[in-house]
Amino acid sequence: MVMKATSSSLWEDYREGSRFFMKEGDVYETLRNLVARLEREGIDYAVIGAMALVAHGYRRFTEDVDILLSSEGLRRFQEKVVGLGYLPAFQGATRAFRDTRTRIKVEFMTSGDYPGDGKPKPVVFPDPGEARVEKENLWVIELEKLIELKLASGLTAPHRLKDLADVQELILHLHLPLSLAERLDESVRAEYRKLWDAAETGRAAEENP
Repeated sequence: MVMKATSSSLWEDYREGSRFFMKEGDVYETLRNLVARLEREGIDYAVIGAMALVAHGYRRFTEDVDILLSSEGLRRFQEKVVGLGYLPAFQGATRAFRDTRTRIKVEFMTSGDYPGDGKPKPVVFPDPGEARVEKENLWVIELEKLIELKLASGLTAPHRLKDLADVQELILHLHLPLSLAERLDESVRAEYRKLWDAAETGRAAEENP
């Protein structure tokens, strides 16, 4: 049975979304607390997903927190942190947890994982300590690597087409150059150029209706 959203729940979603873009609310609190915990434990990390998009300048709301760790970093998180403010998001979960106070889901990817369909491909999730930049006291995955991962994901997983849309929005909002394609893995360059052309066509249409 499909549950219809009530006006009160829609308002709560709107209010939480507004707080998110003001860098407040449960999602940001969850991120800040998690990062502080990882740093106390000496675990290298990089923010990925929608929070990384926001950090790089494209505002997209999210209801969870995505973090990149090494395999060793994930093991240490499981040993030292799980049970102390974080519990598995579902029975048997080893990479998805919930903050026990905010109830926000935290999901981890690990270096060496393949984006999208999870099958072997030239693009892999990098070591978090080697492909990140500092933004507002957070370690965030580099923009080029974020784009590369999203392209590889959207190209191989039909349910991840929003990753391609995210790249197009990054091109539009950040005025990214066509030449950025040369800094990406060869397997995703053609798709970046295609999205860049589409973004420029859309921009021209808006400027000259």
